[in-house]
Amino acid sequence: MSAPSFTSFIVKRPWLKNFMTPLSNWYCNAAGYRKLGLRADDLISEEDETVLLALKRLPEKEAYDRVFRLRRAFQVGPTYANISASLAHQLLPKEQHTKPEEDYPYLSPIIREIEAEAKERSDLESLSIKRK
Repeated sequence: MSAPSFTSFIVKRPWLKNFMTPLSNWYCNAAGYRKLGLRADDLISEEDETVLLALKRLPEKEAYDRVFRLRRAFQVGPTYANISASLAHQLLPKEQHTKPEEDYPYLSPIIREIEAEAKERSDLESLSIKRK
């Protein structure tokens, strides 16, 4: 499920990090999910069993906050017109946008942990013992 990451490669090289940081900030702002009040991990598709298991492992408050952000981003209705984005492509007010410091990964570490557990489980199940 996890995509390959060049993060450790980039972070180890200060010149490359200095070059990539403004580019990454520009990309996140251009993607537009922060203007809807979402975080990057809110965009992960829930079609994979690993992601569903990770969602079950989320702390209760974080799971509630995720559902709130998703509903606020997609809800349409006159009662919520002033606090939500709608299908009419309205954006949230500037003060309700997700700030870069609030956009931290909360689901990706759990997904990586589940993938590591699955790999360890498959390695142990395929273990063969050879006698001398």
